[in-house]
Amino acid sequence: MTKQVRNTAAKTAVMEMLSQSSTALSHGEIYQSLAETCDRVTVYRILDRLIEEGVAHRIALSDGTVKYALCEQCGDGHHHAHSHLHFNCVLCGGVSCLEVEIPHVQLPRKYKMHDVSLVVNGLCAACNS
Repeated sequence: MTKQVRNTAAKTAVMEMLSQSSTALSHGEIYQSLAETCDRVTVYRILDRLIEEGVAHRIALSDGTVKYALCEQCGDGHHHAHSHLHFNCVLCGGVSCLEVEIPHVQLPRKYKMHDVSLVVNGLCAACNS
């Protein structure tokens, strides 16, 4: 039995925000723009659902901030390994997915990798000009 994917007005609005943004967005950034559409908890639930459905992925930054971006190559309810870099601009705060391969990591025997997250901090192209 295939799981029914429900699209609500709030979920559509969150997906639209993520698709139109040139950088990954935090829960707070999304909620601030959609406060008239839905509450904070609903935004968290939508983001969790998008991750579960393989539509978005979570990017954890070293300061504890979590950003969200749409997946380019995921679907069918699961993520493919996000083997690309995430770049965090220390000046403007923008977080971008970069299509730069992460080197293969050889784990010790009996360890099983689920995903890899690598965040590079620095100045983005716009802030470095």
